[in-house]
Amino acid sequence: MRRSGSTGAVERRLWKDHPHARRIVAGATALSVAAAVCWIAFALLLAIVVARIFVDGQTLGSVDALLLAMLALALVRGALLWSSDVVGQRAAGGIQTDLRERLAAALVALGPTAVRGERIGELVYTAGEGVDALDPYVTRYVPARVLAVLIPVLVAAVVAVLDPWSVLILLIAGPMLVLLLGLIGRRVRDLTERRERELAWMNAHFLDVLQGLPTLKMFGRSAEQAETIRAVSRRQGSSTMDVLRTAFQTTLVLEWGATAATALLAIETSVRLMAGGLTFGRALAVLLLTPEFFLPLRRLSAEYHVGRSAVAAAERVYAVLDTPVRIHVPVPGAAPLPARLDVRFDDVVVTYDDGSRTALAGCSLEIPQGRTVALVGPTGAGKTTVANVLLRFVDPERGRVTVGGEPLTEIDPARWRTRVAWVPQQASLFHGTVADNLRLARPDASDDDLVAAATAANAHGFVRDLPDGYATPIGEGGARLSGGERQRLALARAFLKDAPFLILDEPTSHLDRESETLVLEATSRLMQERTVLVIAHRPEPVAGADVVVTLRAGRVVGDEPPDAPNGRVAPIGSEGRA
Repeated sequence: MRRSGSTGAVERRLWKDHPHARRIVAGATALSVAAAVCWIAFALLLAIVVARIFVDGQTLGSVDALLLAMLALALVRGALLWSSDVVGQRAAGGIQTDLRERLAAALVALGPTAVRGERIGELVYTAGEGVDALDPYVTRYVPARVLAVLIPVLVAAVVAVLDPWSVLILLIAGPMLVLLLGLIGRRVRDLTERRERELAWMNAHFLDVLQGLPTLKMFGRSAEQAETIRAVSRRQGSSTMDVLRTAFQTTLVLEWGATAATALLAIETSVRLMAGGLTFGRALAVLLLTPEFFLPLRRLSAEYHVGRSAVAAAERVYAVLDTPVRIHVPVPGAAPLPARLDVRFDDVVVTYDDGSRTALAGCSLEIPQGRTVALVGPTGAGKTTVANVLLRFVDPERGRVTVGGEPLTEIDPARWRTRVAWVPQQASLFHGTVADNLRLARPDASDDDLVAAATAANAHGFVRDLPDGYATPIGEGGARLSGGERQRLALARAFLKDAPFLILDEPTSHLDRESETLVLEATSRLMQERTVLVIAHRPEPVAGADVVVTLRAGRVVGDEPPDAPNGRVAPIGSEGRA
């Protein structure tokens, strides 16, 4: 999954995709600008009050109205800043929710074949902490970037009215500081992108270590992997410090520049004040407003690394969203579900890894309705790819697959999968109860339906013996169950779904003899009165097949049929066809 383009392009796309959030952020920024206007008015009133009391000798009673106005401005400013934060947070939450939903939808649409080869930990990091990084980007960085332009211009305009000579210093110092921020900001961007890549890699590596912990301990490599994590953590910590160090340097330069400019302006106004060329009230107002001129620039420098981190995260998000979907989804209702389930592959070609690896190279075969076809062959022959095509996880690049005479690619994938039950080689079970996992096949299934399906799959006995029966949590991936128990739960799901087309992908691999016997008994019942494709290496699952197809190098071959203990095994067709 490649990066999605330049930084500017990613930011423009982010706002183009979320126009409503963009308007909300604009509103939040407007509230911040209004708060700055309140402060400018407060500073002007403060200068007037101080001048009247300490220079003109007036009493506090004479400035009561001004003091009340100052109090009102302070209260209004506080309310505006609070409202700006709340509104900005609303926009950030909307963007995060939308991107997570789109990421989930994109990964579902891409299917398991598209994410194969990707590090799951990096994808999880992108959907989690990566999307979270957009919160400070929306609530802090974007407003700071806008305010760094608007507020200095506004303050400079007011200072120009009060004292045109003083504004010259601001107009010289301001652009210089912006230039320094831009020069140092490039290094912040590069360091931040490197840090984000290291964080994603460390997250993925840590997940790999946890998933492979038994293997690592078995081979005595767990300590080595722990040392790798420590080394990556130190490198990531060093990257973080580089980012913070550069951000600190940026802030330091801006602080020095702002302080020097403020001191120069203070000297300039003081000299002219003592020479009688400037009134005390105007001089004080200029000095009070000068820090407000530099404050947005200092705030932007403090938030710059936050913005760069968010943009780097958004690039990874859009890299996933821009990954082309290899599944053709037709217009709803373009082709109805076929009445018959006669499946036919005609010269089908499927490749992976951007065409660099061919899985099916002109595969042709038939699966007649109501028949059981076994697909055998060496590892890497393309057997699972045949199942992936039938499950609509991948579409052929050339050739044609039809079901009941209708092109499979013109049938809505979601509707087609309602007609298909699939028992994979390794059952996917989720953290939850036995009942939760079974109801994935049919959410509205009753408790009696669950018991009936589990009984048919030879699973009811061990489920009944669990501490809480069907309400027993089985752990992530069914960690609290044996391999045979997990496989029987997968079969129970297939029974519960009761689909007319069944795909069994190595249903007895890695099982002991007792578990294999139970699974074979269950599969024999499950295959009755259905159209079935069985993928197998071993002869036992093939025994009940009506016909056996041998696949080699992505093609069907008919001159090397497997052994057929039941006497019914026969090759289909010839080289390249079945």
